[in-house]
Amino acid sequence: MKDMLSKADAAAGSGGMSVDEAMSQYAQGDAAAFEIVYEVVAPRIEGYVRRKVRDSARVEDIVQQTFENMHKARGTFIPGSDVLNWAFAIARNLVSDIGRKAGRETIADLTAENETMGAVLAAAVAGGEELFLARETGVRLVRTYEGLTKLQQEVFELVKLEGLSYQQAAATLGITVPAVRMYAHRAYVSLREAVGEYLPAVAVPG
Repeated sequence: MKDMLSKADAAAGSGGMSVDEAMSQYAQGDAAAFEIVYEVVAPRIEGYVRRKVRDSARVEDIVQQTFENMHKARGTFIPGSDVLNWAFAIARNLVSDIGRKAGRETIADLTAENETMGAVLAAAVAGGEELFLARETGVRLVRTYEGLTKLQQEVFELVKLEGLSYQQAAATLGITVPAVRMYAHRAYVSLREAVGEYLPAVAVPG
C-alpha cells in the first residue's frame, strides 16, 4: 500500500476528472488516477471511521485497508459506478470485522467525554446551524443517538453527517431507498425531540 501511495504522490493532476471517472481509469490500469481517488475519498472514509473506532492506529489501518481492498478489487469496478458508496461499504465491513475478531465492541462510545459529537448531531438536525448547547443537553442528544437502532444510526451518519444521497446510502448499506428514507426520518425525529426546545422550527424531512 505504501508503494501505491508513493506512486500516487508523483501522479499528474486531475485535469478536471471526477472521482468516479478517476476510479474507472484506475480500474483500467491508469495508476496515476489513484491520486485523485485517494485525495477525494480518504478524508471522507477517515472521518466516518474515526466516529466509530476509538483507537487512532486502528482508524489509520482501516483507511489503508479500505484502499487496499479497493485496489485488489479494482478489476470488478463497473465504469460509471459510484466509488464513494463502494468505499463506505468496504470501510463499514472492516469496522464490523474488527468488532467480531476482538470479541467485543470496538466502536467508540458516544458518551459525554466526546463533547464534539453533541454539537455535530445538533448541527445536523438544525439544518447546519451551529448551536450552543448546555453540556447536559449535549449528553441527552448523544444518549438519544445511542438509543437508535444500528441501521438508524448508520443511515443518519451517511445521509446527515457524510452527505450521501439516499441512493448512495442505500447502495452502501445494501437496503432500499424507501428504507433509507424511513430510517433517516425516524432518527431525525428522535434527535429533534431530544433537544427540540433548542432548535429552530423547520420541517421534518420525510
